[in-house]
Amino acid sequence: MAAETAAAQSKPETRAVELRIGGKPRIFDIDNPELPKWIDDEAFSSDDYPYKKKLDEDEYEETLTKLQIELVKVQFWMQATGKRVMAVFEGRDAAGKGGAIHATMAYMNPRSARIVALTKPTETERGQWYFQRYVATFPTAGEFVLFDRSWYNRAGVEPVMGFCTPEQYEHFLKQAPRFEKMIADEGIQLFKFWLNIGREMQLKRFHDRRHDPLKIWKLSPMDIAALNKWDDYTEKRDRMLKETHTDHAPWTVIRGNDKRRARINLIRHILKNLDYDGKDKPAIGEIDDKIVGSGPGFLK
Repeated sequence: MAAETAAAQSKPETRAVELRIGGKPRIFDIDNPELPKWIDDEAFSSDDYPYKKKLDEDEYEETLTKLQIELVKVQFWMQATGKRVMAVFEGRDAAGKGGAIHATMAYMNPRSARIVALTKPTETERGQWYFQRYVATFPTAGEFVLFDRSWYNRAGVEPVMGFCTPEQYEHFLKQAPRFEKMIADEGIQLFKFWLNIGREMQLKRFHDRRHDPLKIWKLSPMDIAALNKWDDYTEKRDRMLKETHTDHAPWTVIRGNDKRRARINLIRHILKNLDYDGKDKPAIGEIDDKIVGSGPGFLK
């Protein structure tokens, strides 16, 4: 009872909203504990997802363990060579960024692998060069850093929600490729992941968070405010991928309706692109090209 009360008190205020999905008007009341049938029916297949059901759990666990063993090898290699690796995890709210980061980090040594999840900038940080506070979190020799959202806030959340000016947004899109060229020239391996989900799947995950006292903290007022901004986020996503997908810092797009397939293929991509000692290629397996693609063309 105490947990339910606490969860209820922590829930952001909401109301039923009218959405237009696939040309049809839909009413979504996130407070209603019953998930609408139209969401339940369409969630997994939304965004033209290429599979009809989740990856088998036993297969997922067995494969993930093999991949996590390889990630431990990566850390030993990084410590021995001083290599620096960064991975940026971007995507819509509820796309599965946190779960993918956790699966990647689960058995890595936290002394040389860490997550960066910056809160909104302070008054001092707002007066700095936009990239400055991110640079301060970059890896030292032998370190693996995973960004749960990154400088790409300025290509999505900020312009959609009015947290930056149009001029700041345009300036960012010009600066980001140059900034990332400096990262590449410094010898830091940078992975950029965009986790993509369908609209009905996002609504289903929002609903799950709303009614699970262990997940309610994941649902923010920003999520609720963004319910009617799907098309705006899509437009910003498409432009971001087009403007900032480069040879030195390409975007890797992951279809994320099935979190299991997303996590496995994301980790495979990392492992295949690192030339570490003791690499077990059969254990890594092959990337599923129905789930993983490169740059903006994969979403068309």
